Amino acid sequence: MNDLDTVRDYLTGLQDRICAAIETADGHARFVEDEWKRAEGGGGRTRILRDGAVFEQAGIGFSDVSGTKLPPSASAARPELAGASWRAIGVSLVFHPRNPHLPTTHANVRHFRAVRDGETVAWWFGGGFDLTPFYPVDEDVHHWHRTARELCEPFGGAQRYAAHKHWCDEYFFLKHRGETRGIGGLFFDDLHQDFDRDFGYMRAVGDGFLDAYLPIVERRRDTPYGERERQFQLYRRGRYVEFNLVFDRGTLFGLQSGGRTESILMSLPPLVRWEYGFTPEAGSAEARLQDYLRPRDFLAELGHDHA
Repeated sequence: MNDLDTVRDYLTGLQDRICAAIETADGHARFVEDEWKRAEGGGGRTRILRDGAVFEQAGIGFSDVSGTKLPPSASAARPELAGASWRAIGVSLVFHPRNPHLPTTHANVRHFRAVRDGETVAWWFGGGFDLTPFYPVDEDVHHWHRTARELCEPFGGAQRYAAHKHWCDEYFFLKHRGETRGIGGLFFDDLHQDFDRDFGYMRAVGDGFLDAYLPIVERRRDTPYGERERQFQLYRRGRYVEFNLVFDRGTLFGLQSGGRTESILMSLPPLVRWEYGFTPEAGSAEARLQDYLRPRDFLAELGHDHA
């Protein structure tokens, strides 16, 4: 088995494992699979769970796509890849829970390779996971970041965690709003120093997602809420849409490379609203969110944890 087959097998297995875990956690709805082919090369399988007991919509897609010409967003950043054929393999998910007290979440792990004249001219791994709460709970925020730091331990420990947390804070930032998309997590791209080690880190991130998210699901899934919380959730989902359509590089790459639009935009929530000039009431639970939408050392601040 070659390297690409090994990566592909891991990623298809990861999609299967996450789907099984989320179906169990939801307890009501199941994923429906949409298998598709791409004209230029490759394809994938998009799985969507709708109208569940816990998840209003949960999407997780596997794709293995290839081409002979990089889209403008990629070729401008990597001119040395001009004329190379490419292949991109990855799993990406976005889960939109029904309960406003349960955060939206995103995760992605991927591998990219470019070949010219039969020789590999570039390869790298990328990925990460991040959390977008509407009503943050410090216990959950601390657990999320502690899990992220622990999975980084074999790959550089605190230094790796700090670097990829910082990268996450910088990447998931809405410049026009002056706020982060949520409380962050990990983000990395262009990791290409040692294939086995870098693949191991990508697997640790992929495997660590459920460890980070499922305990939060169990703690918040039954928290009572009313119409006020629901309307705030829908309003804040608007920020998620803004980021994905304006800044997200994966969305841009997918659309410019002729990817499948339905699969690329599965990250968007099923319901969302915008409100002109909305300002939450001072001192309210809704106003409290703003203090979390900036880069912070959550482990130190919330857990008195400097390890």
